[in-house]
Amino acid sequence: MTRPDSIAAPEALHPSLWRASQLAHSATRCIDTGHPALSAQLPGGGWPVGTLIDLLLQQPGIGELRLLRPALLKVARRRIVLLQPPHPPQALALAALGLEPSQLIWLRSSRSADALWAAEQVLRSGSCGALLFWPGHAGHNHARGETLRRLHLAAQSGETLFFMLRPLAAAQDASPAPLRLSLRPAAGGIDIGFVKRRGPQRDAPLFLPLTPSLLQRHASLDRPLPAPAPARGILPELVG
Repeated sequence: MTRPDSIAAPEALHPSLWRASQLAHSATRCIDTGHPALSAQLPGGGWPVGTLIDLLLQQPGIGELRLLRPALLKVARRRIVLLQPPHPPQALALAALGLEPSQLIWLRSSRSADALWAAEQVLRSGSCGALLFWPGHAGHNHARGETLRRLHLAAQSGETLFFMLRPLAAAQDASPAPLRLSLRPAAGGIDIGFVKRRGPQRDAPLFLPLTPSLLQRHASLDRPLPAPAPARGILPELVG
């Protein structure tokens, strides 16, 4: 009879297996979130690269960029793409995060098909450190399952840190993303809900304190970045 202590660990049988009581080992490289309490709740101890990460927001501007700041700073040498942000990126706010305009590419399109095409090109090019994509502001409010699968597949072709920022209502829809978090504003920070992760279910949200941004203190002094590039013009930016 096989002794219980000699049973192979699930991940030894296949990297996609894990015990229900434990966080899974990440099959890809992870970037530290910069928030120890959050990293401790994520498989691999950070944001996985080369995969779709679904961030579901109660509303834009609740601290999502401050949440992502430590990770973005780690990958900014390969530039960061902001695709279809709900508001023009503000130079002062980005500087307060430690991000210079020269590190960023701002893309906008009036057609959702062009925005999707641009996202796939960014992910497949391998030349950018991170892509933040707000599909709800690409002319439609619902990213279909086929769209999510295409983007997830494109992300797997490289090591780009890829976040989709969508309305909280999208939490009810299926997604191929192995990591899905809900973000809600809270006094002094945000509440993070674990909609989906490879590990045990966590019902209680994680409160994460966030320092107020410089923009909140000096909003009248801020100015937007230069005009965005058209989504269909992304290739020259990536290879230039």
